[in-house]
Amino acid sequence: MPIHDPVRKLRLSRRVALQAITGGLTLPLAGGCVSTIGPSEVDLVWGRRGFTDGRFLKPRAITIDPLDQLYIVDTTGRIQVFDVDGNHLRTWKTLDTANGRPTGLAFDNTDPESPRLLVADTHYYRMLVYSPTGELQTDQQIGGVSGFEPGQFAFVTDAVIDTKGNHYIGEYGASDRVQKFDRDGKFVAQWGGTGSQPGQFLRPQSLVVDGSTLWIADACNHRIVRYDLDHTTPKLVSLWGTEGDGPGQLHYPYDLAIDSDGSVIVCEYGNQRLQRFTPDGKVLSYWGSPGHASGQLYQPWGVVVDSRQRVHVLDSNNHRVQRLAAF
Repeated sequence: MPIHDPVRKLRLSRRVALQAITGGLTLPLAGGCVSTIGPSEVDLVWGRRGFTDGRFLKPRAITIDPLDQLYIVDTTGRIQVFDVDGNHLRTWKTLDTANGRPTGLAFDNTDPESPRLLVADTHYYRMLVYSPTGELQTDQQIGGVSGFEPGQFAFVTDAVIDTKGNHYIGEYGASDRVQKFDRDGKFVAQWGGTGSQPGQFLRPQSLVVDGSTLWIADACNHRIVRYDLDHTTPKLVSLWGTEGDGPGQLHYPYDLAIDSDGSVIVCEYGNQRLQRFTPDGKVLSYWGSPGHASGQLYQPWGVVVDSRQRVHVLDSNNHRVQRLAAF
C-alpha cells in the first residue's frame, strides 16, 4: 500500500532525520521512555532482486523452523529455504500461481516426527501443507472453494496451529474472519466479520500462536489483537494500537513475532519499521526508516526471531533480508 499522502511523507522524513540525529539515544515519551535502535545493530543483510536461487522478487512471507531454517515465499510462487546466515539450502514452487501467490507461512512442529510447513495459498482459497523438503501433502489441505460458508474462504492470509493440533486460518476480502479446524481439518468455529469494532477485522494479515494465546495483526485496523485459545471459539482478551507514525502507533502492521521474553515485535508495512511492545501494548523500542540502505526498509512484510534472539526482517521491496543482533 504505497504512501501517497504528502503530509505523511513529510512526517516520515522528519522521523528519519530525528533518528539520524539521536543515533540510538533514548527519547523521552509520556509515561516512560522508548529507545531507537540504529543501523549499527544490523549484523547481516542478504538477498537481491532476481529469479535464481538465493534471489527474490518481492518476498511476501517468512517463517522459521526449530532448526533455525528460514522459509521464504516470493511473488514468483517459489518457497526458498535458507540457514540464518542467508545460505541457500533448497527451493520448490507452490502448486498454482496463475491467480496469485501465497502471503502466509507458518511452521508446525507439534509432531516432531512429521514437521509441516503451512502455506496460506491466498488466491486459491486454501491452506496447503508441505514437508520441510517440499513434498506436497495433498491429504492435509484445508479449503479450496471460494465462499462464505464454514470451510470456504475468501483470500487466505495466514494459517497456524496450536499445541492441541487445531488450525486457525485467517482471510480477508468479502469476509474478514478467522476459522478454526481440528487436527483432521474438520470445521469447529469461526469469528470476526468486516469492521473496526472489537471482534471484527480488516485484513487479519498475520496469525501467531504462543502457548494458549492467538495473536493477530489486524492490518487495516492498525492494531494488534489477542485471543485466549482455551475456548471452543477463542475469547477476545485485548486489542491495542492506534493509526499513526509516532512511537507506539501503527500503520498497516503486516506481521508480528513473540520473543522469548514475551515481548511482541511488530513489522509495519506502512511505517516501514519494526517496533517492540510489551504484551499489553506499551512500546519499548523501534528500528528502521524508509529507504534502501542497511538499516532502512522498503515495505517490509515479515519478521521472525531465531534461537539466539536475533531478529530477521523480510525487507520485501528491497528484495532482501536484514538481521538484527539486538532490538
